[in-house]
Amino acid sequence: MKTAGTTPRGAVSEEQAARWVQGMFGRVAHRYDFLNHLLSFQLDRRWRAFTVKQVRPILMRPDARVLDLCCGTGDLMLALERERGGPVLGSDFCHPMLIEARSKSERRSAATELVNADALRMPFADASLDLITVAFGFRNFANYRKGLRELRRLLRPGGCLAILEFSQPPNRAFAALYRFYSRQVLPRIGALLSGDRDAYSYLPESVQKFPGPEDLAREMRLAGFTAVTFRLLSFGIVALHLGYAGENPHLEETA
Repeated sequence: MKTAGTTPRGAVSEEQAARWVQGMFGRVAHRYDFLNHLLSFQLDRRWRAFTVKQVRPILMRPDARVLDLCCGTGDLMLALERERGGPVLGSDFCHPMLIEARSKSERRSAATELVNADALRMPFADASLDLITVAFGFRNFANYRKGLRELRRLLRPGGCLAILEFSQPPNRAFAALYRFYSRQVLPRIGALLSGDRDAYSYLPESVQKFPGPEDLAREMRLAGFTAVTFRLLSFGIVALHLGYAGENPHLEETA
């Protein structure tokens, strides 16, 4: 992979990188939803809805145990819970994010359970989950390979990992436009509305450093996932990767 894990400016170890990311998300938690919707032009809602549709065959298993990892303020977790009509776990290592997620979950009377935990050291037994989703959180792992091995450990045979993450558009003209927006426009708006310029400067830098979809798919296979596929969304701004523990169950056709 291009990097072993996220590398915020000034961080020289995995522990420092993790602490920086944890602190950064804690500072912007109160404005996180508003800025996500604004800066993505509401596309983040469509990306999450697409993810829910792709994992629905596993999500709807009567006995499925579902975890939304790096759940943040809970948008994907709640979308999974609504579709399933049953309990979903959410986990994040940033406590202020979990406070926001709990408040949102309680307002909607959702059947969710929240766990404050580090994605590289999850407090669950081997082969104890059927579905793990990670939306825009995997990029922030301090160690990508260790993270993939940990997620593989957690899945039961036939279980699925879905990683929804930012990517680099393959079209050169669109990629240039996207780079201008992400490097020049997004940090300024994010800093103005959140009061934290570092957080919204980190975003485009972390996307630039993150492995391409082919590289991530390769690493998923090396970690033991099978039938690994990915789908580019919104001209390649985002990629959804799916990988399985053992056999690949039939998935519904995409729209």
